[in-house]
Amino acid sequence: MSATPPEPGDAKSRQAEWSRAPERSNMLALRVICAIAILCGRPLTRLILHPISLYFLLFSPTQRRHIKRYLFRAVGPKAGWADGYRLLHAFASTVLDRLYFLRGRMDLFDIRVFGNAPVEVEVNAGRGAFMLGAHVGSFEALGACKHRAGAPADLRPAMVMYPDNAQQINAVLNAISLPELRPHMIALGRPHSMLDLRDWLDSGGLAGLLADRTLAGPEEAGQQRGSSIELPFLGQPALFNDGPFRLAALLRRKVFFMAGLYVGGARYDVLFEPLADFSERASGPERERRIRAALEAYVARLEALCRAYPYNWFNFHDFWLEDPH
Repeated sequence: MSATPPEPGDAKSRQAEWSRAPERSNMLALRVICAIAILCGRPLTRLILHPISLYFLLFSPTQRRHIKRYLFRAVGPKAGWADGYRLLHAFASTVLDRLYFLRGRMDLFDIRVFGNAPVEVEVNAGRGAFMLGAHVGSFEALGACKHRAGAPADLRPAMVMYPDNAQQINAVLNAISLPELRPHMIALGRPHSMLDLRDWLDSGGLAGLLADRTLAGPEEAGQQRGSSIELPFLGQPALFNDGPFRLAALLRRKVFFMAGLYVGGARYDVLFEPLADFSERASGPERERRIRAALEAYVARLEALCRAYPYNWFNFHDFWLEDPH
């Protein structure tokens, strides 16, 4: 039986299926792991990440298929089970480290910050800016980096996100985190999302978005007039949404690429890189050209990171829409 070809305009809906997928979490297991992490410390708790990573590698065939496709493109055709295990272990490591970041245990980590000077200019000027990342490494490392030398002292990141597909793990982490270290969150898909975002930026805050996933539609994402654009990514066409760049153009802010890369052990490299400047008003074709150029620059930067740090991209769904519909 052949797969039914997608209807026109259906590709965006298929790529957004990750936001409707059930969360693969067990509250009891999450609480037990958090208790072990708090009582036993990071070195000992990291030992249980090996069986956890192996379990998901063996018993999550759908995610394993998507991981295999990605690694073939980022690493090469020789990528095998060891590469899939390494990717899952890196993911498990960043999830565990979220707990320590949110409890203020910065002494456990070696965090190095690169390219932060332009961000510091915006922070000190109180203008706010967009920080566009991806499901790469750890967003919590961005908040933690302000406790390290060379980072902006007044860094105030907010996570602009679709929160409903990770409620269990977020609930557990919020319960055990220190209130002053809990990242501010602006939820997408709410009637007041745009006003909250504007007010946060006007107060000098930074708005962090992970722009490598397409949401189900303008009403859910709060990304009015956002379009899904097909661009080459790791040698294969993929859909990316330009909604975050349209928001930046609408609110006239600068846009930076960010990534909190997990290098291994206790080290994280936090990278900042200018992507676009929408602070000058533009209209018509010029505005569209800038948005398209910014999106292309984002995709190119993400692709370069995936090739340089292939075990840091945690996108375990049908990103290239290769499964039968």
